[in-house]
This record gives sequence, C-alpha cells and structure tokens, in this order.
Amino acid sequence: MTTVYRLARHEMRLLAGLVLWLARRTEGTAGGRAFGYARGQGATMLGLAFVCVVETVGVSFMLRDMPLAHDVLLAVDVYTVLFVIGLHAACVVRPHVLSSDALRVRHGAQADLRVPLASIAAVRRETRTTHRPEPDALDLIVGSQTTVTLELSEPVVHTTVLGRRRPVSVVRLYADDPGTLVQALAAR
Repeated sequence: MTTVYRLARHEMRLLAGLVLWLARRTEGTAGGRAFGYARGQGATMLGLAFVCVVETVGVSFMLRDMPLAHDVLLAVDVYTVLFVIGLHAACVVRPHVLSSDALRVRHGAQADLRVPLASIAAVRRETRTTHRPEPDALDLIVGSQTTVTLELSEPVVHTTVLGRRRPVSVVRLYADDPGTLVQALAAR
C-alpha cells in the first residue's frame, strides 16, 4: 500500500468514527468487555475544536472581500474542525476490548494492537507522565500520560499508520478506569 492510500484510509477511519459517535455506536466491541480511554483528552480536544471554530470565523470575516480565498479557506477550516472532532470521536468509538483470549489495545484510528492474554507476563497500574522512546515499547499516551503497563513474554508486532512494523515487548496505555482493567486482566 502506498503512503497516500494509508493516509486516506486513516482519514476515512476518523470520519467513520465521527459517524459512529453521532450514532452512539462502538466498533469492534462485540463479544468483549470495553474499556474507554477518551475521557482523559475530552477537555483538550473540545478546547482545540473551539479554537479552530474561532479561527474559522475570524479568517472568514477577514477574507469576506476575497470570495475565492474565502471559499477555499472556509472549506479547509471546516474540514479541520471535523478532523479535530473526528480524532476524539475515533477514540470514543474504538475503546480497548478484553475478550476471552486477547486484549485489543487501541488509540483512535492510529493504533490497533491485539495482545494475546497468554503473552502478558505482567500487568500493573502505573501512571507515567514522561515517556522516553524505547525500541521495544509502545506508548499510547492520552492527556500526556499512561496508566497501565503490560509486560509481554513474547513480542507482538505493532503496525503504524504508514505501515512500519516493529515488535514490542512493553505496552503502556491509558484507561479511564485503570484499576478495573488491571483487575480484569489479572483475573484472566
């Protein structure tokens, strides 16, 4: 797949997340227990969307005498607002999912990693606010923090939006209710 195709697919997932959010549905949670993670970024995303709307109105007002520039930038600004709302919506409709054999760790339309329960060597509640890049770790940060750490006995392969693949042995993620997620994983 080409880079353009992968980016277009990511954009479509964001817009699909927006539609699912408006319909109050989730994606890929059938047969499992969902654990949300979007609450930690809700206020930030709302603030960013508000700033984008203010910028749209301001630019629209400034360019009212230049119809072509006005129309082009209005379209770009409206799409930007939809994109920002879509980022949050994608996180709401794609929660982490614990099934009988795996934990599906997700982060909006950007990450979807299936971790077999048999591969989880240790799980702990651990709030981290600083994350240094590590070659074998995947940090799915929400609101500048992660709250759950999974140590794996065997690596799983994470594929980025652009198609790069790399094995990871440690997965750090955010959960709205980390204690319940850790208890559910420990019980399995």
